[in-house]
Amino acid sequence: MTTRLAVDPWDPSYGTPAGEQVMEESTARLTLDLEAPPDDWAPIDPAAGLWSPSEVLVVDGIRRIDARVWFLVEDEPAPMLGLACSYAAGVIRINGSATVADAQIRRAVFTACRSAETVRAPLAHYPIVHTAGGDPDALSLALQQQMRDLELVVAHNTRTSDNDLLVLDGPLRGRTTIPRTVGYIKTHHAAYLPSELNRVVADLRPRQRTPVFTIGTTWSRHTWYLRLPVDSAVPWAGVVRCECADTLSRAEAVQLADTTTALLPELASRPHKDPRAPQNLIPIGGLERLLRHRLGDATKLHRTLVAATRRAS
Repeated sequence: MTTRLAVDPWDPSYGTPAGEQVMEESTARLTLDLEAPPDDWAPIDPAAGLWSPSEVLVVDGIRRIDARVWFLVEDEPAPMLGLACSYAAGVIRINGSATVADAQIRRAVFTACRSAETVRAPLAHYPIVHTAGGDPDALSLALQQQMRDLELVVAHNTRTSDNDLLVLDGPLRGRTTIPRTVGYIKTHHAAYLPSELNRVVADLRPRQRTPVFTIGTTWSRHTWYLRLPVDSAVPWAGVVRCECADTLSRAEAVQLADTTTALLPELASRPHKDPRAPQNLIPIGGLERLLRHRLGDATKLHRTLVAATRRAS
């Protein structure tokens, strides 16, 4: 018996991008025959003469907790937690060259404390965003939602063509009404397909995709897997998943699947430049670096927040 060794190029410090041994089995409702019946599933090359968008807009956001703060409210038995956060979203426009079309920074304190007021520090002000719950998970979810909302703001600000393609880094949940938009998912936490069809994913060559199928959980979307260029024998190395609105017709979803399978491999990162190669697309990696720089120094912001609360107490 011959045993082969293969190493995933994805840097393990970022977790794991995929692998059946770490993905939870999904209970989602599946429509597997949207494009092809399951018995006919096989890797697909992009069709000839496919739609070519005039430009591609890649949208991403980042978030960071600058400090945990506590609000001491008279007559309350315990202090109330707040998260002082910085978050940002930006857009890379690709139309022959790649340029930053928009980048916006926001700061806020997320808390359930209704009497909380804007935290004013020398380097930055943190307005209050009131949340329904005060536990850390509720505050983090509120931060995530604010970042996603900002992503929509910058995307809307930069769309100037009715023939563009918008690529949102992450799931499309809550954003399925935006035209000509796909969600781009780099990591796989759930095994949506039955094992016999997961083998089709493992058999993908670079620049190939699976048939389009439909996932129904708390929301529904059309989706497909595609493989980016990668030098690895690991079955799911370089595999990403894209999704689009389930309100699109079969033909429209297949058109988006073919277009992304042709376009995204050209944007794939390389291991010597990005530890999350090839899934962390070059525009996404560059945008993340720009946004982190614009968020400012986390240590300095933390220190100034500590100093501001000492003066206020």
